[in-house]
Amino acid sequence: MKGGRSRVDLWTERWTRGLARGVSRRSALARLGSWLVGAATLPLLPVAREAQAAVPGDEGLPGASGDPSSCDYWRHCAIDGFLCNCCGGSQNSCPPGTEMSLITWIGTCRHPGDGKEYLISYNDCCGSGLCMRCKCTRTEGEKPPYMVWKNNDMLWCFGTKSRAVLCSVAIVLGPGESES
Repeated sequence: MKGGRSRVDLWTERWTRGLARGVSRRSALARLGSWLVGAATLPLLPVAREAQAAVPGDEGLPGASGDPSSCDYWRHCAIDGFLCNCCGGSQNSCPPGTEMSLITWIGTCRHPGDGKEYLISYNDCCGSGLCMRCKCTRTEGEKPPYMVWKNNDMLWCFGTKSRAVLCSVAIVLGPGESES
């Protein structure tokens, strides 16, 4: 021990002084900037896009099963409400001035093009009065009201600024499991 200081103290002092001599503020900021740019590009990597790529398109589907403004559209097998596609929105987005409810009900619908089952999330768009266009009530596989979380007859605008339902969207979550 030199002057009452331990080896760890001496080593730490030497290492800190060497670091201070070799690293300037400018190089530290450059390294920080490169890390931030690298972190910002992570969402661009093709990591979680498998489910989106696996869903077939609606091109070539016969009649109403390929028309998003029809109750017979393949995604609408468990929908109950007005279609956002007819109210200024789309199958995946709410009309302007409304907000999508975070609480949803789920259905499993068969795509007529490939015959596979897909999980569909039905979200209510909340924030203004009813659209009153394209009303659909499809209840294939609907559960009785005593299983409230599995029933589509509820108003699902919980956690939003308004409890008024305008319309409903049908978002494909991904392929369902096959029963084999």
